Amino acid sequence: MMQSFVAVFNNLINNFRSIEIATSTIMAVVLVVMMLSIYEFIVYRFVLHRALYNKAFNICISVIPFFISTIILCLQTNLVITLGTIGALAIIRFRTAVKDPVDMIFILWSIHIGITCGCQLYEISIITSIVVTLVLIALNHVSFGTKSHVLVIHTDSLLNQEEIEEVVKRYSKKYRVKCRNYTGGGY
Repeated sequence: MMQSFVAVFNNLINNFRSIEIATSTIMAVVLVVMMLSIYEFIVYRFVLHRALYNKAFNICISVIPFFISTIILCLQTNLVITLGTIGALAIIRFRTAVKDPVDMIFILWSIHIGITCGCQLYEISIITSIVVTLVLIALNHVSFGTKSHVLVIHTDSLLNQEEIEEVVKRYSKKYRVKCRNYTGGGY
């Protein structure tokens, strides 16, 4: 009985010790993450020709994999760090709403790059990145009928909404009002 208790205790003590990560391993992870992050940055910027391009978001999704990959490396080395990280991540809340559903793809892509590179599964990360790019390009070039446009009207005079809609009806076959902003008594 005492020997099994000592064995369990020694096992726990050994699990709390850090395992050294070779500098070459860290550099390999960071190098692959950097290449894939730059690739994702370029795909987000140039493949998706959207009117609402957000450079700050693009930078954010390019930096996220660095943090995630190094966290994954740390989690592989020490039980205490793993438990502490899980506790710390449990209290983080993100309050910024994702405005475009396609942005969720890039957030998940960044997380995927970080996790797979942190686990040193570079081939999975590279193949997935290439396949995702091909799917995004293919779906971006598929036409589903109409394209969306944004109409912004700045005026000092008070225009009637019905008058504006009549003009829009004259020049378009189909339209939908998604958002209206009124400031200072006008449009």
